[in-house]
Amino acid sequence: MGNSFKDYYSRKKALITGHTGFKGAWLSVWLNELGAEVFGFSLDPPSQPNIYEICGMHSRIREIRADIRSYDRLKEFFLEVKPDIVFHMAAQPLVRYSYEQPRLTMETNVLGTLNILEVARECSCVKSLVVVTSDKCYENREQVWGYKENDPLGGDDPYSASKGAAEIVFRSYLKSFFKHRESLGAVSVRAGNVIGGGDWATDRIVPDTIRSLSKGERINVRSPMAIRPWQHVLEPLSGYLWLAARLEEDPATFSGPWNFGPLENSARCVRDLVEAIIGEWKSGSWIDVSGKEDRKLHEAGWLRLSCDKAHVMLPWSAVLSFDENIKMTVRWYKNFYNFPAQNLYQFTAHQIKEYTTLAMERGQLWAM
Repeated sequence: MGNSFKDYYSRKKALITGHTGFKGAWLSVWLNELGAEVFGFSLDPPSQPNIYEICGMHSRIREIRADIRSYDRLKEFFLEVKPDIVFHMAAQPLVRYSYEQPRLTMETNVLGTLNILEVARECSCVKSLVVVTSDKCYENREQVWGYKENDPLGGDDPYSASKGAAEIVFRSYLKSFFKHRESLGAVSVRAGNVIGGGDWATDRIVPDTIRSLSKGERINVRSPMAIRPWQHVLEPLSGYLWLAARLEEDPATFSGPWNFGPLENSARCVRDLVEAIIGEWKSGSWIDVSGKEDRKLHEAGWLRLSCDKAHVMLPWSAVLSFDENIKMTVRWYKNFYNFPAQNLYQFTAHQIKEYTTLAMERGQLWAM
């Protein structure tokens, strides 16, 4: 395989669950640019507007709109498509919404993952399986050092608990079934708070900030001192792509859990993030709207990943600084709002190329 995945995906069949979501749409664009035959299994896009439709991905990939909880629909699509590589991203991704819909969250995140694992177990065509969970799968003790892949799983809020449970189900399938199949490599991947252009989900700080700035309104901010490991969406996606490629080369070595986090100085508080976006936007203001109701809902104040395993074994490392994350993100949104006639697929693909070029310049082997 050498030191790059740039030729690996050409003419490969790659199936993405959750392809209409923020991360899934970015991955769809990247795989399409790499020459893969891309397939999608997902519900409708979660917001209006959304990056999936803005980039016209419905005309570039083959998709089915269905619920990940439907095992029969999922298996039928697998048998029809016969994918080589699977990226499982379909999820209920919001912590606060999980308090409103705990059962939906558990069913989607746990049963949905179980369905993917079971279909992959039964379909011999799959060579690489990437199950995307979250950094919130860990039993968070608010420790200042990063969580490693073998640290205890847990989660107090329904969302975090669902991701911890999904990881346990994944581990069971890996040890009970997948390790006996030499032609299949399977990983679970855990990343922090991703940002980037094209996210308009509700109850997320960057989309909320951008919506307010685009309307000239003051930004409402909860928990401004909460610290998060902010990273551009392309950072973990580069790790997922590189890892999936290496899985086919050596499934025994690379199967298992992996962390993909940002550079050391990218863990900043929400206030710093909002003020950096305002600075790049060149206007705006914010107000702290934290209230009593927010304190009833548990969210981590500090959460950080150790990426030593990815650094040493793949090797992979994040590329962008905190300021570069912000610049790239705001530039995408400004192009959307200021140049409505622009081809946003081409601009999104340009940002992927720009990121890959920067990774090469900074010595990242996966980009070479």
